[in-house]
Amino acid sequence: MLFLRTLTSVILAIMIVYTVVVVSAYGVNFFPAFFNNLFALTWSGQITLDFMWFLALTALWVAWRNHFSGKGLILALVAGFGGMLFLTPYLLILTFTSEGSFVKLLLGKKRAAKFVESHRV
Repeated sequence: MLFLRTLTSVILAIMIVYTVVVVSAYGVNFFPAFFNNLFALTWSGQITLDFMWFLALTALWVAWRNHFSGKGLILALVAGFGGMLFLTPYLLILTFTSEGSFVKLLLGKKRAAKFVESHRV
């Protein structure tokens, strides 16, 4: 867990600094740049499309992990727009609340308990 905590903290720090620099230079309206890249059919657009699907799968995982509850759906919406600025603190928090278990971190406590129970030898 220490490695994951360190990695997520470093990524979060880098993303905050980078985001502050970009926002100060271009403002917060990222939609034109996003869609211009997406529709350009260039490598930049391919990376943007790849990132869009990464965000969608991240949002789906967050909603699923939280059992598609109201809280989970709100977190998923934030994940879909927040990217690493959401995912890194979310994972960092989970490293502390999952009691050192990657199974609990990935599945949530209820699913992890069922998983462990069904895989006992």
